[in-house]
Amino acid sequence: MPEQPKPGQRLSELDTPAYCLDVATLDGNIAKMASLLAERGKQWRPHAKCHKTPEVAKRQVAAGAIGVTVAKVSEAEVYANAGIRDILIANLVVGAPKLERLAALCQKADPIVCCDHFAQAEAISAACQQAGVTCRAIIEVDIGLQRVGVRPGKETLELAQAINRLPGVSLVGIMGYEGHLLTVEDPDEKRQQIDAAIGLLAAARDAMLEQGLCCDIVSAGGTGSYQITSNCEAVTELQAGGGVFADPFYRDCCGVVGLEPALRVVVTVVSRPSLERAVIDSGRKTVHWGIYPPQVEGTADGRPLPDAVVQSLSAEHGVLELGPQSRDIAIGDKLLLIPGYSDHTTVLHDEFVLIRDGRVETTWPIVARGLLR
Repeated sequence: MPEQPKPGQRLSELDTPAYCLDVATLDGNIAKMASLLAERGKQWRPHAKCHKTPEVAKRQVAAGAIGVTVAKVSEAEVYANAGIRDILIANLVVGAPKLERLAALCQKADPIVCCDHFAQAEAISAACQQAGVTCRAIIEVDIGLQRVGVRPGKETLELAQAINRLPGVSLVGIMGYEGHLLTVEDPDEKRQQIDAAIGLLAAARDAMLEQGLCCDIVSAGGTGSYQITSNCEAVTELQAGGGVFADPFYRDCCGVVGLEPALRVVVTVVSRPSLERAVIDSGRKTVHWGIYPPQVEGTADGRPLPDAVVQSLSAEHGVLELGPQSRDIAIGDKLLLIPGYSDHTTVLHDEFVLIRDGRVETTWPIVARGLLR
C-alpha cells in the first residue's frame, strides 16, 4: 500500500503525487465569497463539483451558505447523509432508478430538482406520489448557453403553469447559467452581456408572478461570473462554488479577483533528459489539462521556479520546459503544481491532504468522487 500522509509532515516529505489543500486559504476564500454575497443580499448555494467533499460543504454552510448544489442524485445523497438538507440538483433527473432515489431522498432532506420539459416533471410527480412525498422543482431557462433549458418567454411560462398543476411537485422558481459569458475579456462588455442574460430570468420571474405562480428562487451564477451576477436584482441565490479553490482559470480567464489558489499537487522530478527539460511523476491521471493548464509554482521547500512551464502531459508523466532560473532542479526534487481547473482534477484523487502552515494536518476523503448516477 502507498505510504499515507502523516500529521506534521512537510510538503517536501510527502510521497507523490499528493493532492494538497491549504486550510487557511480555503477558509479565507469561503469567508470572502460569503461576505460579498451577504453584503449584496444574496443567498449562497455553492456547487460542490470542485470538491465533492462534505467537509468543504460544511465549512461553507457554517460561513452562511444555505445548502449545496450538485449535479447528480448520488451526490445529493452524500450531502444529505452528512446533514445538509437544502440541496439543489442542478441537472435533469431522468429514469426510474434515479427517480426512485430522488423520492426517497425527499424523506430525509429537502431537495430541489431541475426541469426543462414537462416529461421530466410528469415522471417526477409520479415517483413522488408513489412514495407519498413532495419534491421542490425549479425550471431551467436557456439564457444563452444553448445546452439545456426551456426557451425564455412563452414556453417558460407554459411549462411553469403545467408543472404547477402536478401533484407531488412544488414549483419554487427558476434558474439559468450564464456560463457562455465567463471568459468575455472586456469587463464592461461582460457586465452588459450578463445583465442581458439575467434579464431573461427577470422577465420569466415577472411573468410567473403575474400569473400567481411561485418564483421565490432565481438561481444563477458560476464562479467565473459571480462577482458580476451577484449585482443583478432578480437573482436570489448564487451557485458559485469553485471560488473556494480559486483555480488560475478563474483569475486568468474570467477576471475573478480577491481569491487565492488553495490547491497544490506535490510531484517528484523523476528524469532530467536535458538542461531545458524535466519529467515529473504526474500526468493526465493526476492533473487535468483540459480547461486550463497546470501551473508550476516552485519547489516543495519554497523556492520559486518562475520560468518552469508544463509543456505536455501523458498518462503518467509530465514534461516541464525549464528556463535559466529553473535548470538546477534535480531528480528527486519535489515540486508544486497548481491545478488550472480543479473540477476535472479532484475526480482523479481519493483524498485531499490538508495543509496548515506548510505541514500536514489531516486528510479528507473525496466522498462523492465517481458518483455519476
